[in-house]
Amino acid sequence: MKFAQSLLAAATALAGLAALQSPASAQMLDPADPQDALEISKRLQCGVSEDEPAVYHWSGNIYGRAPGMRDQLLFKGEGMNIRRCVEVTDPQRGTGWRLISREVMLMLDPETGEVVDEWENPYTGETVEVMQIHNDPVNGRPNFAVGADGTPFSLGTLREAGPYVFVPFEVPLFYPNPLAGEYQQYVGNMYHAMEIFDFAALKDDLYDASTPTAYPMISWVRMSPWAPWMEMGGRPGQMVFNAMGRKLPGGFEELPDVLKNEIRENYPIYEQAPPKDDTRRNETTWTKFKMFTDQAREAESGEASMSE
Repeated sequence: MKFAQSLLAAATALAGLAALQSPASAQMLDPADPQDALEISKRLQCGVSEDEPAVYHWSGNIYGRAPGMRDQLLFKGEGMNIRRCVEVTDPQRGTGWRLISREVMLMLDPETGEVVDEWENPYTGETVEVMQIHNDPVNGRPNFAVGADGTPFSLGTLREAGPYVFVPFEVPLFYPNPLAGEYQQYVGNMYHAMEIFDFAALKDDLYDASTPTAYPMISWVRMSPWAPWMEMGGRPGQMVFNAMGRKLPGGFEELPDVLKNEIRENYPIYEQAPPKDDTRRNETTWTKFKMFTDQAREAESGEASMSE
């Protein structure tokens, strides 16, 4: 009798253990399933919820590359992006999500690590005012498990390697330069750049849907024309950014002091993500520079008119 009772107790214990384990197993996402792939992409990009934004931080080097010259380390870079992902719905495509964010990247002196406000351009010998990168907003398109053309959502670039998951994204950019005129198809003054985002995460962290989000690492590479504030004119060459970082479990407070202090002093709105209903057009360094330049010219024109 006792033996039978022991068997029954053991069976009950095993059944209870299986009941505890099976929900966890059922929570593991499958990247081959379009709905799960959509959720994996959300876990890569987003925070705990719409009301608890994610903060990405990256740190690296910023080089100048000019024909016939050695590459030069121009700045150290410290950057962050604060973001929320909001739920969106479509009558045909169902429920998805959309990224809403803003970002800051600081140019630091390679020797001292201090924020650079004025910079002697080694290519021109001129001293220029540095415009730190601060773009608001930097939003994404809605993502659904079904594409606009009916194709299922896929993380085709995803690669598993042992306990790790790697998800690379290449973003080739080629569009009319915001600082140029309306004849780019004739003169070829297009904005031509590439950004590369490579995510890496532990499989158990990224696929486990029983937790609200994942905390991957990121590598970011950017190859782009000279920044407009460098006043390079038509000199050939480009900038090369290379940085690595991660999504921060501790959010904004986990950023390096140089970023937190600069944001709180000069860019306070970047301590919070944009509002959930943000539909503004995205900003870039070039559109921001154009806005500041137009404002300065308008102010100078107004002062000139008043003095006449």
